[in-house]
Amino acid sequence: MTLISLVFVFLLEQLRPLPSPNAVQSMLAGYLENLSGQLNAGERRQEAITWLLAVVPLVIVALLVYYLLDAASVLLALAFNVAVLYFLVGFRRFSVLYNAILQALRNDDVGTARTTLESWRNKPAQALDATEIAKLAIEQGLTAAHRQLFGVMFWFIVMPGPAGVVLYCVAAMLNDKWGRGGGEYVEFGGFARKAFNVLDWIPSRLTAVTFAIVGDFEDAIYCWRTQSNSWGNLEQGIVLAAGAGALGVRLGESIHEDDAVAFRPELGLGDEANVEHMASGIGLVWRSVMIWMSLIALVTLVAWFD
Repeated sequence: MTLISLVFVFLLEQLRPLPSPNAVQSMLAGYLENLSGQLNAGERRQEAITWLLAVVPLVIVALLVYYLLDAASVLLALAFNVAVLYFLVGFRRFSVLYNAILQALRNDDVGTARTTLESWRNKPAQALDATEIAKLAIEQGLTAAHRQLFGVMFWFIVMPGPAGVVLYCVAAMLNDKWGRGGGEYVEFGGFARKAFNVLDWIPSRLTAVTFAIVGDFEDAIYCWRTQSNSWGNLEQGIVLAAGAGALGVRLGESIHEDDAVAFRPELGLGDEANVEHMASGIGLVWRSVMIWMSLIALVTLVAWFD
């Protein structure tokens, strides 16, 4: 059922891509906002309880619905898997923006590329040149591929039904909302960040290994080992370092942001980012998807004939 669900979702996303955020994501965001607002008493000791109250009920509901539908009909359970994946997996949602930036840079339309990148990252981009736009688009694309695709696929495989998908996606939303410092809910950030990093420990390394296999293996592993620890978030650093090494491109480094120069650790080897590296990034992600789907298909076949 895992393989069939994923195939259906990929086809459905290609035929009818959803906007970002879609209705289900907006409902989840509203639920988390309401819950955190009610429990926000400005005390850090509440962060673990709040995180559990936000995540566990949703996972339990997903499990119960899946098992009830599975008891009634395998097709109903399959449809539920596909529906949850369709609303929470975001392959087309990030690839559309990535391709729009790539096409704009190919047409020397830096203004459109800046505007698209700014709306995607929710950070100012008007001071960026074409090289910096390509660099940040590759970083955003590799991160999104991991967070919205490979990480979700891993937890879909590990847990029954769509429970793992709900667990990972809600934890990622809480990490984005609470775990990135500042804001109204800063007291919740520590636990949300740690919890997501735990959930992302294995998926991030599997994504990095996959990038290495389908790209420049030696450089990907070298960058992973020597550069990922310097990035602010280790799991994201592993994905980006391995992806940069696999593509043979330099990421990180300084960029112009907020009328100043932001200095960041160096990731990757080789040339500065350009549209050719962006195009190679699309191929890297698609080859990685094929690796994951092939392995899932192989395991499924073995299970059928066992």
